[in-house]
Amino acid sequence: MHLRRALLLFAIVLGLAALVASLSRPLEQRRDDSESSGPREPRQPPVAPRAAPEPVSEISFEAADNEAMRLRAGAAATLEVAVDEPGSVEIPDMGLSASADRLTPARFDVLASRPGRYELLFTPADGDRAVPAGRLVVTSAG
Repeated sequence: MHLRRALLLFAIVLGLAALVASLSRPLEQRRDDSESSGPREPRQPPVAPRAAPEPVSEISFEAADNEAMRLRAGAAATLEVAVDEPGSVEIPDMGLSASADRLTPARFDVLASRPGRYELLFTPADGDRAVPAGRLVVTSAG
């Protein structure tokens, strides 16, 4: 009876040792073993490389000049609007606004997807009336 228990205990210890040994191998080696033992699935063809995205344009406005700048539809741009006094700059049709002062221009990251004219408005901190600060003209892509 003691011999059976000893053999059973020995078999359990050997089984656990084999399990621990198989789990302690490096993950890459286990992956290689599983890939070579199972049926191989056909590999998917490589994906064609996409064209590199266009660089982001930087467009600077002077609020006092009330000038128009162009941007192609679908192109990303960073707009900076320099002002002479503290206040906020807004592009209402894009739902964007940012504060600005004499040393820190208002900055907007935009991706205009549809052509059109987008007015920039400046509201001084000590006033409540917005004045035109420029226009972003988004032209058709092409």
